[in-house]
Amino acid sequence: MKIGILGAGQLGQMLALAGYPLGNRFSFLDTSANASADIGCLFTHSEADSALADFLAQVDCVTYEFEHLPLPLVKSIAEQKPLFPSVKALQVCQNREAEKALFDQLSIPVADYRLVNSADELAQACQELMTAGAQAVVAKSITEGYDGKGQAVLRRPDEAASAWQRIGHSRLIVEAFVDFVREVSIIAVRGRSGDVVFYPVAENHHVEGILRYSLAPVPNFSQEAQVQAEAYIHALLDELEYVGVLTLELFQQADGCLLANEMAPRVHNSGHWTQNGSMTSQFENHLRAVQGLPLGSTHAKALTCMINIIGKNGDYEDILKLEDTHLHLYGKSERAGRKLGHINLVAGNIDDLKRKVEQVAQLLPDAPAPEFSF
Repeated sequence: MKIGILGAGQLGQMLALAGYPLGNRFSFLDTSANASADIGCLFTHSEADSALADFLAQVDCVTYEFEHLPLPLVKSIAEQKPLFPSVKALQVCQNREAEKALFDQLSIPVADYRLVNSADELAQACQELMTAGAQAVVAKSITEGYDGKGQAVLRRPDEAASAWQRIGHSRLIVEAFVDFVREVSIIAVRGRSGDVVFYPVAENHHVEGILRYSLAPVPNFSQEAQVQAEAYIHALLDELEYVGVLTLELFQQADGCLLANEMAPRVHNSGHWTQNGSMTSQFENHLRAVQGLPLGSTHAKALTCMINIIGKNGDYEDILKLEDTHLHLYGKSERAGRKLGHINLVAGNIDDLKRKVEQVAQLLPDAPAPEFSF
């Protein structure tokens, strides 16, 4: 099948790499003028050219690697070609207010929150949430923002004016800061016929809003909690009549309860471990779903930790000397805060895996010390 991908970054590239063995061919429509995918046919979209028509002429169906896309463009594409996931799913995931409303509708628990339209309302929301017990609040833009962008942590109501100006959006969502024991994510895949498979929950370690480590399966994550996470994401998949990979980020509290944070309608950084640690990667399963093929096994072959390479390249020669270590580079130049690639480490037990993670972290410039909840 000839598959079109909206976006031309590393996620699109990894989708293509997973799809070529299935006999797929790929075309990319770049809306950012900053493509890094160097595989398949690349079209650069602008208002003034015919790239969209040329792109659509080359493909049988369309998917996307990134949710921050112009909705008019996506709606136009959906009128001409099968698009997965749907426009509805994209609209919800682009808007944190709509996302929270969907969580509420489906009785998926979330942190207490408020919606505000001014710095004064932000200060009031901060006061209300702190009076109710929150030690701090997180203010986020309703739209846009990822990897910690478009957000601010407030510890006092009098910080509202500066936070409002710093975020620079006209409407914000303000959430009580969650006292969690760990951040986790669950990835699930829904096929065209409604069949669903779930990957084991991964534990994620962020620094300044950017994912640095993701480990799965989580050694001490209870089966009860796994089932609960699956129930939440299954409800979302069915409500959205979703096709493809969906990611749900969650906070786990000390009592084991899970609170939904946000979701992403695409293959996800916290699922990169599946490339080397699962029977079927998230990338292959996404492509199976959009083509209507049977979904592959999500069984974990071994304990796996994904380490993001951020900003600067590491000592790859020494890293690759370690057994069962897999390097995935994106072909990008060094720049502060930029994701240059990732490394998947596989091991037979958690002690060996943690030891390998510590070794690799020392060979990556600016890599934070790995921290896990176990």
